[in-house]
Amino acid sequence: MYVIFGKKSVTAFLSAIVLTAAVIISGIGFRDSLVPVTADVNWGLSYSDEGTPPVGNASQEELKKYNALYTGDTSQKKIYLTFDAGYENGYTKHILDVLKKHNVKAAFFLVGNYFRTAPDIVKRMVSEGHIVGNHTMTHPDMSKIADEESFGQEISGVEQLYKEITGQQMKKFYRPPQGKFSTDNLLMAKKAGYTTVFWSLAYVDWYNDDQPTKEEAFSKLIPRIHNGAVVLLHSTSETNSNILDELLKRWEKMGYSFGTIDEIH
Repeated sequence: MYVIFGKKSVTAFLSAIVLTAAVIISGIGFRDSLVPVTADVNWGLSYSDEGTPPVGNASQEELKKYNALYTGDTSQKKIYLTFDAGYENGYTKHILDVLKKHNVKAAFFLVGNYFRTAPDIVKRMVSEGHIVGNHTMTHPDMSKIADEESFGQEISGVEQLYKEITGQQMKKFYRPPQGKFSTDNLLMAKKAGYTTVFWSLAYVDWYNDDQPTKEEAFSKLIPRIHNGAVVLLHSTSETNSNILDELLKRWEKMGYSFGTIDEIH
């Protein structure tokens, strides 16, 4: 669990350290304020009761001020499925096949490398009604980028590649690599017209040489699903490719339907 804090004075800095320690010990997210930060910040979640939305280290209400989100409408049994990818390793075509079978539209947050190496898959994503989001050109720690010019280069480079491949303007949805961000980043993204999309459900699926078993995946993805969930999966995961059909069936059997992140307000 991570806490967002600011360093406006020595006193404030020391207070933030105390708050951080208290939150780590208690396991409860400090989410009542989101102030300018000077250190690395990671998006973090705290889960409590099964089937209920987790607590983020910033509240949904506070994130809205920065045109950011981590859940949809938690009064509706709707899931927003998203995938992150920095490269293609052979699983995305099957994932797209499964999504098409279930008539589910997802969002794919892609790094610049993906557009250069798998343009045909990007075209397929768009032609089948999926959103292609901005995951930056080089997947850096964006919380360490403090100037608008550098931030803009990471974002605009992806926009240009998308336009070259599809002939269209990119929809303005942005996901910070590894969930690392600062309030300055959020403000820069908002100024550029972007919605920053975090998530409310994810699991450790990104190590190609240490993939979770089917049982391990379901043990996280079934009990933690909840109304309005923004789900983050990696399309580079063999496990995700193998379980997706059954996963969608199980969520559907639980009464969930699927929306797209452009429906979230």
